[in-house]
Amino acid sequence: MARQEKVSEALKQEISSIIQSELKDPRLGFITITRVEITHDLRYAKVFFSVLGQEEDYKKTKEALDSGLGFIRRLIAQRIRLRFVPEISFKEDRSAEYSVQIQKALDEVKELTAEEKRKEESEPKKRKRASKK
Repeated sequence: MARQEKVSEALKQEISSIIQSELKDPRLGFITITRVEITHDLRYAKVFFSVLGQEEDYKKTKEALDSGLGFIRRLIAQRIRLRFVPEISFKEDRSAEYSVQIQKALDEVKELTAEEKRKEESEPKKRKRASKK
């Protein structure tokens, strides 16, 4: 595992821990840190998060994370030994919602094909006439 991946995983774990146990903000909803992308020089990190809820919950959570950014960076500096603490930016991760939409669409298609198959089976078979030449 490369250093970049190790730092990324350590950041993910620490940020999750900080948000769940130490960041006391009523705007924070049910949040999950899905992944962290960090540059090769370990200076900048994009932290992707997912929230259980509506669009408004995403906005409130983003505001809470942005307001607590300094606090989060300070705790990361204390807990993870790095030369430079990366600049952190929080990004919404809507991949879970997208995958749910895709699954619903696939289920609908599956149901429609099963319905068509049942109709074909219930219709009496038509005999083809032999053509005379």
